[in-house]
Amino acid sequence: MATAVKDLDEAAVMAVLEKIPDPEIPVLSITDLGIVRGFADDPPRVRISPTYTGCPATVAIEMLIREALDNAGFSHVHIERVLFPPWSTDWISERGRQRLKAYGIAPPDPSATAECPQCGSVDTEEVSRFGATPCKAQWRCKSCLEPFERFKCH
Repeated sequence: MATAVKDLDEAAVMAVLEKIPDPEIPVLSITDLGIVRGFADDPPRVRISPTYTGCPATVAIEMLIREALDNAGFSHVHIERVLFPPWSTDWISERGRQRLKAYGIAPPDPSATAECPQCGSVDTEEVSRFGATPCKAQWRCKSCLEPFERFKCH
């Protein structure tokens, strides 16, 4: 009986987390972004990994999680920041990758070129390794001439 309650709590907690948007890219949930590492017991806690150590959005995300858990009646669930293994862009869900592209950000890809999220061309070039946030680089499409951001692989 206790196992069924634990499973129900975990599913309910994860359902709450799926509704929390990333503060920097609001079309992504924190689960789409892959920073939610899971749920653990004793004590019950949500495990999260920042996209990189020192990410300024981490504290904001933790506050959003705390507020959402409290509002859903899960004030007893703790939040645990996990740094190892470090977050990887491989953890972004397929739905998250599709949402990034629809939002105008090229999803991470280890290839040397990026697909333009506006026109689909791969005739693109990196303009700057540094974008609006440390997770992204600034790119330009040579076909449609539109600038766009690309999520860096890591």
